[in-house]
Amino acid sequence: MSRTEDSARSTLLALAALTAAAALLRFVTLSDQSYWVDESVTVHLLRMDLGSMLRQIPKSESTPPLYYLIAWLWAKLFGLGEFGLRSLSALIGTATIPLAFLAARELCSRRVGLAVAALAAVSPILVWYSQEARAYALVTALSALSLWAFARLLREPSRRFVVAWALASALALATHYFAAFLVLPEAVWLAAAPPTRRAAAPALAAVAVAGLALLPLALHQSSLDLASFIKGESLPFRVAQAGKNLLVGFDSPLERELAAVAVLIALAGAAGVFAWARGRERAGGHVALALGLLVVGLPVVLAAAGVDYLDSRNVLPAWIPLMTVVAAGLLPAGRTGVAALVLLGLLGLAGVIGVAVTPKWQREDWRGMAHALGPATEPRVIITPATGRRPLDLYLGRPPARRTGGAVVREIALLYPVRRQSFTDPLPPPRLATSAPGGFTLARRRVTDSYAIAVLRAPRPVPVSVINALSLRPSRGESTAFLLQRPRR
Repeated sequence: MSRTEDSARSTLLALAALTAAAALLRFVTLSDQSYWVDESVTVHLLRMDLGSMLRQIPKSESTPPLYYLIAWLWAKLFGLGEFGLRSLSALIGTATIPLAFLAARELCSRRVGLAVAALAAVSPILVWYSQEARAYALVTALSALSLWAFARLLREPSRRFVVAWALASALALATHYFAAFLVLPEAVWLAAAPPTRRAAAPALAAVAVAGLALLPLALHQSSLDLASFIKGESLPFRVAQAGKNLLVGFDSPLERELAAVAVLIALAGAAGVFAWARGRERAGGHVALALGLLVVGLPVVLAAAGVDYLDSRNVLPAWIPLMTVVAAGLLPAGRTGVAALVLLGLLGLAGVIGVAVTPKWQREDWRGMAHALGPATEPRVIITPATGRRPLDLYLGRPPARRTGGAVVREIALLYPVRRQSFTDPLPPPRLATSAPGGFTLARRRVTDSYAIAVLRAPRPVPVSVINALSLRPSRGESTAFLLQRPRR
């Protein structure tokens, strides 16, 4: 066996091992967490027939329909349970590992490709969205495919890679609008570079047509202002948060300490692209840096101009270009650089494991709350943060009514999910008082690491209007839902 063949075999084995590890991290705990509000919206859509779902997406979503079309078909085979539905994202997230390798290898080198694949396998944010029934794993994978075809076109402007780039880019746009911040710079690059300008012209036209076809839908969804919650934090805070989240995920034990070390390693890698990298790794690192910064920077500019949709999950297409920069900058530094990359991977793995074994760092446990609450033996009012309405529809068996006017009940159930705040530990569930207002008494309570439940009872039926006057709220500064749960028949 020649040295080249031996090297190719070793690379293939390493990539297979990384992909298997990625699958393990994504599938083993796939159903451990309950659906949260956004996923419950997905389930609600997928329960419809295909035509009704397509008509509803423009009214309830802020993204294009491709993920939902695929998920609708997937759910027919694997169901709407947590494992069955999320397995689509887990499979796509696992496939992202070899795609990340291909993109980084094409930009830089085989060793950079393997380093990026290794970081992708243990990335907390990529694992998180590989376990979520939303479009983010799919847009990340398609963005990786677009980046690979783009890098390949820069070296070999042939028709098959033109077709691959056009297809991947159009599908990425049909999955999430923020893919445009990667696809558009790639398109400008291809149009400006003399070797690719002519060969890529049909592809550029096709992707432009795909983007224009999506524009009316994007404008309509934007008019609904469904993403207004994003503006709840200041723009500088969200920029810093996005950088931290791309490196070490959303929340985990020792989050600030892990983030500080990860940021230092990433900055060293970015500096290394200019200081130590040479040849193709240097050139590819510069291309990756430009693309990664544009994916994040263009939304920042738009946000400053008033078109503000900057959120960590929306800039996931930047992950592979930016990690390519880090790997390309650190590997030429020799053992020190390799050690820094290994440490960055270990920080990611620690974050993934920390979230998996610590319920308070996970998604809101609406499944656990519904199970602890149990079926109603008589009508009762559930008072919950408004984000609980959709998940409780799924987990209570019989969806509670959202209109409570005129109802008379003797029981109130208060639900308190843990509230997480970036850069800080989650706020613990409140200590539940042993007394209750308005003639109610505390019938039972349950407190866990991820939620608290209090069930209050009155000696005689009380109108819901009286309960509203008691000003019972699960959390301050957050909208509250009053739901009417009736006994099963």
